[in-house]
Amino acid sequence: MALNYDLVILGGGTGGYVTAIRAAQLGLTTAIVEKQKLGGTCLHKGCIPTKALLKSASVYQQVINAADFGVETTAPTFNVNQAMVRKEKVINSLHQGVEHLVRTNKIDVYEGVGRILGPSIFSPIAGSISVEYDDERENDILVSKNVIIATGSSPSILPDMEIDHRDIVTSDDLVEMTELPKSIIIVGGGVIGMEWASFLHDVGVEVTIVEAQDQILSTFDHDIVKQLKRLLTKKGITILEQAKIDPNSIEKGTEIQVKYQQQNEIQNISAEKLLIAVGRQANTKKIGIENTDIQLDQKGFIVVNEHFQTKESHIYAIGDVNGGQQLAHVATYEGKKAVEHIAGISSSSITQQEIPSCIYGSPEIAMVGYTEQEVKQKEYDYRVEKVSLQAIGKAHVNGHTEGFTKIIIDKQTNDILGIHMIGDQVTELIGQASTVKYFDGSALELSEVVYPHPSLSEIIGEAALAAEGRKIHG
Repeated sequence: MALNYDLVILGGGTGGYVTAIRAAQLGLTTAIVEKQKLGGTCLHKGCIPTKALLKSASVYQQVINAADFGVETTAPTFNVNQAMVRKEKVINSLHQGVEHLVRTNKIDVYEGVGRILGPSIFSPIAGSISVEYDDERENDILVSKNVIIATGSSPSILPDMEIDHRDIVTSDDLVEMTELPKSIIIVGGGVIGMEWASFLHDVGVEVTIVEAQDQILSTFDHDIVKQLKRLLTKKGITILEQAKIDPNSIEKGTEIQVKYQQQNEIQNISAEKLLIAVGRQANTKKIGIENTDIQLDQKGFIVVNEHFQTKESHIYAIGDVNGGQQLAHVATYEGKKAVEHIAGISSSSITQQEIPSCIYGSPEIAMVGYTEQEVKQKEYDYRVEKVSLQAIGKAHVNGHTEGFTKIIIDKQTNDILGIHMIGDQVTELIGQASTVKYFDGSALELSEVVYPHPSLSEIIGEAALAAEGRKIHG
């Protein structure tokens, strides 16, 4: 059956369904094609389940340390199955909410695999969508004026590495685990690897991180990473940098044995499980890209312009699939901008330097703007100020005083070039910094805001005061 729409969106993840809602608000007849569940990776395998598990780990650690707050307890145990049950409750609640939003906005959802067709009897240009079902139903053909590809990404694997989903796993496997390993090797020191390292260590798993590059979290500010490494090492996590795993050396037994090379030396390492967390690859296979003029870059991501249009101007690509920042909030932003471009609406845009990035482990990390190494590379005339959480009363009240906020200022304009934070709950604070960055605010303006006392937000004001040469605490 052929059905007509103003817009068809391939993928019902966070970027896809938010984009669909914005399209419906603008009066576009809209459909989503999703092969699994609305909410996609973020809701079901990524952002939400991992944060739910991190919260369980945080509560466990809080109970372990309850005596520090005058609360006496018996020795707690971590029940991974109960944590998984809670995780599923969180996911199901949010999934029901997404389904309600989609229904309320009168968006049609096709539960199947969508493939882009080339020019055909349905349309003289590429872009009609064939929806294939896993039962005996005939394909539906969605004839659309515009298409947005929002198919997301999936875990990358190393060459010659076989993922057996039991001993050698990806992050998708861990969100469904039924028992904790005694030990794990995490290959990859990026955001995903660091969050899993935090969770697993905090619930009693021996963790070793193996990172091939010069440092873990290579795109984050070096001062932040230095502090993180110090804190993780203090907790008992082993971090091996400039170390490369040899996939051909893997031997399975009671434990996984694997060799790695570091500084021209070959060494052995073993653990119960091996987690591969070396990034994510675009989901562009089997969606009909070959039937269009859409171009892919060398890494397999879809090439887009500033409006997120592909070489086929009526076909857009948003989120992880286009090779930008692989963040859910980036996908939703790009989707809304793409829809507004389709609708002929002009609106302001933001740069990557105005988009916050967060890591939700223990400790948390949050940043917006340039890192100090980027500022140096761009040859800014800049200055840096840091304020420790030791200077903040609420941090002492909470019992988490390790961490700091770093602010980078352009000496010539006094504009804020970057704000970087590490410590307790900083992912809840970075939104304020992002707002200032968006409005091209200065340290002076940020220092003049009244911050409630006691609150962790005071560290932002203290950093701004420091940048103005008016440091009070710290």
